[in-house]
Amino acid sequence: MGKIPSLEEAQKLLEEYNKDPFHLHHGKVVSGVMGYFAQEYDPENVEFWKAVGLLHDLDFEQFPEQHCIKEQEIMRERGIDEKLIHAVVSHGYGLTVDVKPEHIMEKILFATDELTGLIGAVALMHPSKSVSDMQLKSVKKKFKTPAFAAGCSRDVILKGADMLGWSLDDLMSRTIDAMKSLVGTMEI
Repeated sequence: MGKIPSLEEAQKLLEEYNKDPFHLHHGKVVSGVMGYFAQEYDPENVEFWKAVGLLHDLDFEQFPEQHCIKEQEIMRERGIDEKLIHAVVSHGYGLTVDVKPEHIMEKILFATDELTGLIGAVALMHPSKSVSDMQLKSVKKKFKTPAFAAGCSRDVILKGADMLGWSLDDLMSRTIDAMKSLVGTMEI
């Protein structure tokens, strides 16, 4: 069994490979969302879920063409546990890797990664510039507009909802609630 990094260690590793404030912020948001869902599905392992969220895009800034491939190498070199590596890498399923999300945590990461980006973009359009007053209908409207936040794959979001057995509305509502839970702890 390998090492499970603490959140502080995961943050340092993320910062070693990422300098762009957007990527660092995205890692923190996804980590927070994962922690929110962990409270419901795996309360004994909240920190593990959060570390997975923090590290999921570890290699994206420096190695975008090898996303989810290079991070395996980086983490293995550091002796990080294969369970964490599988969880992190599985969010690239069907895109850059064939590592399928199996655990509920992996499916939630797969489903919410792109969605947090879309919700964050919708928040920037709100007068408050925050998710704190966001409504599901705002996200649904922008989801149906492919040119809006075009980098956020609607296909991945839909596949994620399907993997979880959740409706798209349920996935969106729950992810909005997860992001709202972070307001006050970080800028969202």
